[in-house]
Amino acid sequence: MVFGQVVIGPPGSGKTTYCNGMSQFLKLIGSDVMAEHSLGPNGGLVYCMDYLEKNIDWLEKKLEPLVKDHYLLFDFPGQVELFFLHSSAKNVIMKLIKKLNLRLVAVHLVDAHLCSDPGKYVSSLLLSLSTMLHMELPHVNVLSKIDLIENYGKLAFNLDFYTDVQDLSYLQHHLDQDPRSAKYRKLTKELCDVIEDYSLVNFSTLDIQDKESVGNLVKLIDKCNGYIFAGIEASAVEFSKIAVGPLDWDYYRYPFLILLLNLLRICG
Repeated sequence: MVFGQVVIGPPGSGKTTYCNGMSQFLKLIGSDVMAEHSLGPNGGLVYCMDYLEKNIDWLEKKLEPLVKDHYLLFDFPGQVELFFLHSSAKNVIMKLIKKLNLRLVAVHLVDAHLCSDPGKYVSSLLLSLSTMLHMELPHVNVLSKIDLIENYGKLAFNLDFYTDVQDLSYLQHHLDQDPRSAKYRKLTKELCDVIEDYSLVNFSTLDIQDKESVGNLVKLIDKCNGYIFAGIEASAVEFSKIAVGPLDWDYYRYPFLILLLNLLRICG
């Protein structure tokens, strides 16, 4: 049996561009690995990541010409086991950091609509914490699509409750409203206690269509990976000035200019 798509639309709607892009995407899916080794999608990804780790020299050679004047974005697959359970992705990143002298920060995106479901929100917290502990990188957790957060239901608390990860015991009443969650009440409480005991997880917010939102996130990311300190002489005196009090960075005086420079840097 053969499957396919019938692509239709008015003139100029992008049908040819769509077909070109779709054909490239489908060729890169990697189904040949799945077929050759009789693996499913997740198993195929794990196999590919293991293979990449064993052949890390190839990736290093591809990246070496870029490290002098480029800003790197690594877009990983969405299978979460790669980041909180399996070690190959972490090993690949750590080897690149060591060999190429990279300063990387993990930007962990979580769909903001999960906040409308207390059970899913707790799951996202647990995933974020597990990933932070496993990856061992500077970490920025982000509630993405924040502009759509209430499209799936009204939030039980204000947004700060979810971004700051405040007292999770307040969620218990709402969790008990769902018979499935009530069944695992004790387990959920223990998981919440673990999250609060570590006290590592909080979230920034992102509306990718809002320049100010993107700019604020870029500034936070650049703090975490040290990009904003790159032009400062690495001396104890200079860094002690930063520790004593906030400086009036040009970085903050002209946020939209910096955002533009960051975008140019990424596109370059």
